[in-house]
Amino acid sequence: MRATAKELRFKSKELIDSVKRGEEVVITFRGKPCAKLVPYQEIKRQTETTELFGMWKDNEMATNVDAYVRGLRKGGF
Repeated sequence: MRATAKELRFKSKELIDSVKRGEEVVITFRGKPCAKLVPYQEIKRQTETTELFGMWKDNEMATNVDAYVRGLRKGGF
């Protein structure tokens, strides 16, 4: 669905109802698309892991990442 910036100002409830139904609304300004209203989706956060990657992945000095970083910061912070 397309709507103008003026319609966004005066008919915002109707546009939000359209988005709630699952539609995407493209907002145009002077005939050119400038914004998109999309339904909100909750982002599931991954559990925080402290894995190393790249060249540090197989480094035996850093098997416990938290302890390794604490050791590096010791005395500095």
